[in-house]
Amino acid sequence: MKVIVAENASELGKQAFKLLAEAVAGGAKTLGLATGSSPVELYQEIVASDLDFTDMTSINLDEYVGLAPDNVQSYHYFMQEHLFKFKPFKASYVPDGLAKDVQAECDRYNQLIKDNPIDLQVLGIGQNGHIAFNEPGTPFDSVTHEVDLTESTIQANSRFFDSIDEVPKSAICMGISNIMTAKEILLIAKGKNKAKAVKDMLEGPITEAVPASVLQKHPHVTVVLDQDAASLLD
Repeated sequence: MKVIVAENASELGKQAFKLLAEAVAGGAKTLGLATGSSPVELYQEIVASDLDFTDMTSINLDEYVGLAPDNVQSYHYFMQEHLFKFKPFKASYVPDGLAKDVQAECDRYNQLIKDNPIDLQVLGIGQNGHIAFNEPGTPFDSVTHEVDLTESTIQANSRFFDSIDEVPKSAICMGISNIMTAKEILLIAKGKNKAKAVKDMLEGPITEAVPASVLQKHPHVTVVLDQDAASLLD
């Protein structure tokens, strides 16, 4: 795993963009995309660039169960506002949070990933070491599934909602084995609150208690950190 430490969040975005642009120049056709605060600076750099994605496909990691695409807290909406309305793709896929049959939606998404192998997967990391919504204890061989969010994740996400009672309690999420099929992975982390998770991911044992630690097994991972997220590394 290659580790790049940037001076600050702005530089982190520039470093991450450089890696994504290299992947696109190298022929990447399908990008796996993430939501949340981690990739915001990357998406700002993409929007400001002249990169063209109209021949490319994007597949997002996850979506809350129960939220419509036009709900301002949905990941559909996040992607639209931060990227897609500025840089349209040939096709963009986000799980359907309103699917009547959640398992059928998970099966559809697994097939979608098989049909569109991901060339570069963008990831963040949770304070408890989760990747996407794959919480501690998620089997490494998991595929797309409905996940019950842990109390810590619900608390962390409550800052985006008027009340903690409004935070969805589950999500449809790519499994760890889906993520590991990507040819290349770019993980972005910033802030002191991510420092322990980053240390456990990079320097700790490979364990389902720290889902991101599985990335030690992947042949092509680059981790881009700001100074705070890197502050506990040896």
